[in-house]
Amino acid sequence: MFRSVARSAAGKHLLRRGYATESVPDRKVAVLGAAGGIGQPLALLMKLNPLVSRLALYDIANTPGVAADVSHVNTRSEVAGYVGEDQLKQALEGCDVVIIPAGVPRKPGMTRDDLFNINAGIVKGLCAAIAKYCPNALVNMISNPVNSTVPIAAEVFKKAGTYDEKKLFGVTTLDVVRAKTFYAGKAKANVADVNVPVVGGHAGITILPLFSQATPKANLPEEDIKALTKRTQDGGTEVVEAKAGKGSATLSMAYAGAIFADACLKGLNGVPDVVECSFVQSTVTELPFFASKVRLGKNGVEEVMGLGPLSDYEQAVTSVAIGVFILAASSIGFAVVNRIAIP
Repeated sequence: MFRSVARSAAGKHLLRRGYATESVPDRKVAVLGAAGGIGQPLALLMKLNPLVSRLALYDIANTPGVAADVSHVNTRSEVAGYVGEDQLKQALEGCDVVIIPAGVPRKPGMTRDDLFNINAGIVKGLCAAIAKYCPNALVNMISNPVNSTVPIAAEVFKKAGTYDEKKLFGVTTLDVVRAKTFYAGKAKANVADVNVPVVGGHAGITILPLFSQATPKANLPEEDIKALTKRTQDGGTEVVEAKAGKGSATLSMAYAGAIFADACLKGLNGVPDVVECSFVQSTVTELPFFASKVRLGKNGVEEVMGLGPLSDYEQAVTSVAIGVFILAASSIGFAVVNRIAIP
């Protein structure tokens, strides 16, 4: 009885997420950093996705065990584990989507600068390999700080002559997931029916949930909107502090990463009207990269959508966020690539 109920609930969830049940093209997905805190649950979630036919799990250590564990799940995809730089070519060749959660997670007291100093080099090396072995893959960047790792990836691809702005994405879906959850709780709405676009970036005050555009409409007072905005911006810190130094938002990030990868796969497969928020090359503002709603298709980005109508409060916080981006560009933002000696 329990088994049948569980299967029924799981089936309804997959249908609600919009996973296809009919025949779909073969798609290879790689997870780089698959043995880590985000990588392991993300690997499991991608194994559950019927749009994936081959799942390549890569890390610098411990991947064979993760791959063996995940491979026992009775779903469509074939799983292979790869360890170390010598096997990175095998992991990447033939990939349609590459997801990068590799790097160190946030710990109490860590700043985004601290994260950058470690993760920038990791991202640089992985992106050089992507440029060499699967230059046409859609790249989903999870490694933090996304506001900086995405521009770094772009520069690596430009140096290699493979850059396509339609195929590089900073995964900001966790900000959307949090905004939906927090808004639903305050508005007393069914969270499955809630949609909240989140624009800007993926760190602190650069995260801009547009609650004025949230559906269903709730007409919340401005003090509630400000509180919801602050909680969405500080969601990562909330989890780091709650885990008391023993981890960061690994599980919810894996969930969000799986949602965005699924959207990319649907777009590649020609599913119409697939829209998610993402940090991409953009002309929506004066900044070269900015998160907004993006329509996904067979070539990656089909359309970078505008911000839409903003409330007075949202206009003000957007202006502040843009100023933060411009300031960061002089240190660890868009100009930072010159500091990591890209050959």
